[in-house]
Amino acid sequence: MHKIIKIALIAVGLIGAVLWFLLPESEMPAAEAASSGALNTMFIITYILLAVAVFFSLIFSIKNLFANPASLKKSLFVIVGFLLVVGIGYVMADGTDVNLQEMADRGVATTESEVKQIGAGINVFFILTIIAVGSMIWGGIRKMTK
Repeated sequence: MHKIIKIALIAVGLIGAVLWFLLPESEMPAAEAASSGALNTMFIITYILLAVAVFFSLIFSIKNLFANPASLKKSLFVIVGFLLVVGIGYVMADGTDVNLQEMADRGVATTESEVKQIGAGINVFFILTIIAVGSMIWGGIRKMTK
């Protein structure tokens, strides 16, 4: 299996090197360069490699989670905590923060639901930032008192 992976990586590397030399020149217009076959092939290879990396990362992470019940319990607490923060952020969000007609006049067609989701995302960011800063301060205080 290890030899097969090595051979596959060498083949991908050689294909990438060949495609590198087939890339369009810098003087070529951007629209024309974007439709280059070599560039598109490089993107396809990148997406495939990224998908493989994400797939194996998820598989081994899930395998390790189920191998150790204590880590599974901690992970579930973290996931539930994050979902709780997202729920609080969504409840705190108000979809009427922005004048939708003014946004439409500027060419940004949006709905109250989209505004509420954006507000929820901002609220979640602030809540998680407060939690992170609070954790650092708490850790510093505990370290100083020991």
